[in-house]
Amino acid sequence: MRTIIREMTDEDRGEVFEMMKVFYASPAVSTNGSAQVFQADIDHCVGDCPYLEGYIFQEGQEIQGYGMVAKSFSTEYGRCCIWIEDLYIREPFRGNGIGSRFLNFMAEKYPEAILKLEVEKENERAIKVYEKCGYETLPYFERKRQNR
Repeated sequence: MRTIIREMTDEDRGEVFEMMKVFYASPAVSTNGSAQVFQADIDHCVGDCPYLEGYIFQEGQEIQGYGMVAKSFSTEYGRCCIWIEDLYIREPFRGNGIGSRFLNFMAEKYPEAILKLEVEKENERAIKVYEKCGYETLPYFERKRQNR
């Protein structure tokens, strides 16, 4: 069998929630998240939110990981921007090309969009995957302000 990439469904909630807990507790993410945020993210992925899409990586009955992408517009590039927000592969399935397949899947799905992502400097394995898929380092720092 081969890994398929499919849209996240309501039936995936429990497994995605558990994977998010592992992902957000890892050094791959700079924030720890919370159960409330995880549930909201999943709600938006499986609901009718036009800004967030969720995907499952699966072979047979086994879920190998998940991805979430957010949609926006980049005035810097004058086109839609697809942010790869979450890309998590369960440990036993890492190194099998699932991450690369997902990045290429997104590039094919949104051929006119600019694709962006963030990665922790220490996540060297992920950086190699991103570079292999054509992602380059941007020369500026991102800033944020959180209201509430």
